[in-house]
Amino acid sequence: MTNSPETTLPGPIPAPRTCGAARKAALPKTPPASSADGGGRPKARGARSEPPHARRTRFVDPFQPAEIRRLVRKFGSPLLILDCERVRVQFRKLRAALPRVSLHYALKPMPHTAVVRTVLQEGGSLDLATSGEVQLVRRLGVDPDRCIHTHPIKRPPDIRNALEFGVRTFVVDNADEVRKFERLAGRAELLIRVSFRSPGAVCDLSRKFGCDPEDVLSLARLAAELGVTVRGLSFHVGSQAADSAKHVEAIHACARLMAAGRRAKLGVLDTLDIGGGFPIDYAQPVQDIGWFCEPLREALDRLPKRVRVIAEPGRFIVGPAAIAVASVMGRSRREGHWWYYLDDGLYGSYSGQLYDHARYPVEPLKDGGERLPSVLAGPTCDSIDVIAENLLLPKLETGDLIVGRAMGAYTWASASEFNFFPKSTVVAVNLTPGDTGAVMPFPL
Repeated sequence: MTNSPETTLPGPIPAPRTCGAARKAALPKTPPASSADGGGRPKARGARSEPPHARRTRFVDPFQPAEIRRLVRKFGSPLLILDCERVRVQFRKLRAALPRVSLHYALKPMPHTAVVRTVLQEGGSLDLATSGEVQLVRRLGVDPDRCIHTHPIKRPPDIRNALEFGVRTFVVDNADEVRKFERLAGRAELLIRVSFRSPGAVCDLSRKFGCDPEDVLSLARLAAELGVTVRGLSFHVGSQAADSAKHVEAIHACARLMAAGRRAKLGVLDTLDIGGGFPIDYAQPVQDIGWFCEPLREALDRLPKRVRVIAEPGRFIVGPAAIAVASVMGRSRREGHWWYYLDDGLYGSYSGQLYDHARYPVEPLKDGGERLPSVLAGPTCDSIDVIAENLLLPKLETGDLIVGRAMGAYTWASASEFNFFPKSTVVAVNLTPGDTGAVMPFPL
């Protein structure tokens, strides 16, 4: 179980780093070498060359076995170890792959203070969807001009809370939502979300949100009649997309709709939000982000220069930046296999296996010995709480550690405390140079 952790209160968020040169830099023809996964220390594209000894003193690699064991000794288990340097690496990769696009980190997959601060330090912005997320960034002192609110369906208090904070840009996808802004003309502007069904995505988000393309102009006309500014359009083709074909289709369709809306004088229509869906490696590798985004860059280059393009990456930024660490609570020999019961499971950090359809790479820190088919189970009394079966593992003892990789997105954020087993403790590392790990309290 979790020990009593040390805490470090977050300070004010520093000014963002300038990133104009990075946005203008041409993407290399060859994809960047992967540096945010595996065991090596992540290296950011374009980072200044430093002697090896200087790099070692600047950041630690918290995913190395010795560092994992050190953090467990200090903070107990279960842990979610969040590496802010890997957040930086992921952000810079996507920024280089989409140099025209303003990146708004979506808080939903990992609404943690350390991630928010790191993204802002890199010059990024934020995508908010709930009053809780608004409250989080407000208490961190975030500039509301760097935030948008993208939930298509909002309660009046959600709109009021965001407006009081200073957010001006909201997403709608139906006439009822447009009418909620009738008395807010001059204080809010809208992006109309368009549905582009994507069966190839792991999570087809257009099934739940977005209007049909043929309804866009009628919604824009309604907003114009109510005196509400339509700033542009948005879409989200789905999470963990296999390729960018649906993004490209949506960009071309939205470009035609925006041009038609401008001709009809139905709004400013100078902003396009291309959503997220950028994939990461789990148990199976995916296309390199440079190659994935190449068709997007070509499609975006055809847009008028006056059109501002934004995106809402979440998983891509934070997914590879965290690992889950659990301890073996006990074991049992059942039907010829060893079952190992961990202090984290499907109701905890591995909740993404249920809600997000993810399969995380899982491995023991213990090496050596014959590997036999084994079962990893969570701690609760529910029989569904089984993480993986038929894993080839060495014989484990109580207290041995199991590590889940690529577990930054939709894990801790969707975990519960079912059966009174506590959620894992989040330890942020490398928030600043020399930061070897701290627990940051939620400012809520």
